[in-house]
Amino acid sequence: MNRNDPELQPTPPVTPSVTTADHDASVVGLLRQLTREVPALFTKELALAKVELQASLTTLKAGIAGVAGGAIVLLAGFIILLMAVVYALSLVMAPWLAALIVGVVVMVIGFVMLQAGKKQFEPSHFKPDRTLDALNKDQEALRRKVS
Repeated sequence: MNRNDPELQPTPPVTPSVTTADHDASVVGLLRQLTREVPALFTKELALAKVELQASLTTLKAGIAGVAGGAIVLLAGFIILLMAVVYALSLVMAPWLAALIVGVVVMVIGFVMLQAGKKQFEPSHFKPDRTLDALNKDQEALRRKVS
């Protein structure tokens, strides 16, 4: 390393020779450019969001189709298992009675599941309790400050 090497010598600081009028003009130019580019940026961001949302929806549709297909196959298997239970019971009782017992048991289980699911649709489950509590607290605080 040679200290006299011109590439290693520090360069003197560059002093701007821009006048105030030139500086104002460049600021105005930058502001104009900004007003042109910001809407374009938002447009591009919205287009990107739209493409990403469409890709997500496509993936969601494929997932729903897979779940629906699996549910259909699962239901078919469950029906066959119920038939096997009817056949097994028909070895010890009349076939019509075995089918009746299995049908009633499955209907009772289904009714209990239906009632449990119906409770999830009560209006009280959809009320935003925490948000309402926070709003009430804010309202109380404002009343105390005003009075």
